Amino acid sequence: MSSTISSATAPAATTQAAGTTPAGAASSAAITSTGIGSGLDISAIVSSLTNAFGAAQQNQLTNQENALDAQVSAYGTFTSALDKLQSTLSVLETPSQLAGFDATVADPSIASASTTSNAVAGQYSLAVQNLATSQTLTSAPVAAGADAVVGTGTLSITVGGSSTSINIDSSNDTLAGIAAAINAAPNNPGVSASVITATDGARLVLSGTATGAANTITVVETDGGTGLSSLTYDPANNVNNLTQTQKASDANFTINGYAGTSSSNVVSGAISGVSINLLAPSATGTSTTLTISSDTSTATSSINAFVTALNGVLSSIQTLGGYNATTQTAGPLQGDPTLQGFQNQLENILDTVTSSTSGVASLADLGITADANTGTLDTAAGTLSNALTANLGAVGQLLGGTNGIATQIDALVTQYTQAGGLLSTINQGLQTGLSNVATQQTALNAELATYAATLTAQYNAMDAAVAALKETQTYLTAEFNPSSATASSSSSSNSSLSSGTLST
Repeated sequence: MSSTISSATAPAATTQAAGTTPAGAASSAAITSTGIGSGLDISAIVSSLTNAFGAAQQNQLTNQENALDAQVSAYGTFTSALDKLQSTLSVLETPSQLAGFDATVADPSIASASTTSNAVAGQYSLAVQNLATSQTLTSAPVAAGADAVVGTGTLSITVGGSSTSINIDSSNDTLAGIAAAINAAPNNPGVSASVITATDGARLVLSGTATGAANTITVVETDGGTGLSSLTYDPANNVNNLTQTQKASDANFTINGYAGTSSSNVVSGAISGVSINLLAPSATGTSTTLTISSDTSTATSSINAFVTALNGVLSSIQTLGGYNATTQTAGPLQGDPTLQGFQNQLENILDTVTSSTSGVASLADLGITADANTGTLDTAAGTLSNALTANLGAVGQLLGGTNGIATQIDALVTQYTQAGGLLSTINQGLQTGLSNVATQQTALNAELATYAATLTAQYNAMDAAVAALKETQTYLTAEFNPSSATASSSSSSNSSLSSGTLST
């Protein structure tokens, strides 16, 4: 009977094993947790196979990107070195800026002095008879004070060849109002007005703002009336209603005994390239010494900065474009024709020898020579100092001017660094290369994503199939294993007895 019962139920069990329920369960397991059927780490397998599939192309793109990035960085370093070099050239290119002189006055209370590049070393005797002054005019006192009414009308004030008209009405007809109107005049010819109040009253004071005998002041009333006549001054026409308290005069001085005059206390042109600031008259019969001496400090620092920047460029070329035998490492631009071309042109300029007869015809005459071992430039401080002291002008001509070494280098660097220049063009090409690599990387990523998705789907299908097979295996084992069958029969009998029925 047990056999009959088992035989009757077998088809149903077989149908279930081959039906949709186990397969559906396996599919569900594959979706929610891949590898549950097979026990495999499908994610790791897919990742490994995908990486292996794209490894060759990925390595190629990575190497290309790294190489391009290294070149971009290297050219950036080279450009920076060129910029530093170019920043040191402006002073050297202009001989007048390179040359320098000091001016010293033995008695600094008498005068001070400054120089330009046109100065010449020398010593001079300076005496100051009088300083240049501006004119000062003062009105008669007004006992009622600065706010007392003076009158109305039109004043024309002239200083030298310039003049202006000032209208005085009831709004500004006091001394204070007239002074304010003069100071506020838009075409003021060079007069400042103020009011001085003393025990005898208030006075209007007109002071010229420019020194020199030519800058005399005249004040006339042009309205036809006499309301402002007390403030007029025109000595040429015998009008002296203002009092001259200081006349306009030129400065008088002597240099090496030769007399000179100046409308200003700043004297330019008396000595070539020297400006003298007169401060006070000399004691009668005495003079002071003005010494003009060469100042090589500016030239020395400028040339040293130039050599340092040159070495920076040469060092960058050697590092970026050469080979380090010690570390057995090649620079990112090894053998690069751009660096080699620049170095060749630079060395040709540095080797310039002029036809000068001054003893300064090359950089070697300044003590600047190339180190045989390193290729960088060394500077002999003593040789440079002697050259600058002996003939600063010749040094300026060697470095600056139309065909000067600094001028030629500046033009060479500009060819490389200017917008649209060689380095700019190279950088654009490198950036295009990086953009192409990025495009290829995006395409590879998409291809690998598709490949990974395909593998995942295939492994998930395999996993589902394995899960279904395991379900079938479990069923068949339970169905045909004797111990399982006996257990199943006993269970059925017990079930029948307990139900109170028995099949015969």
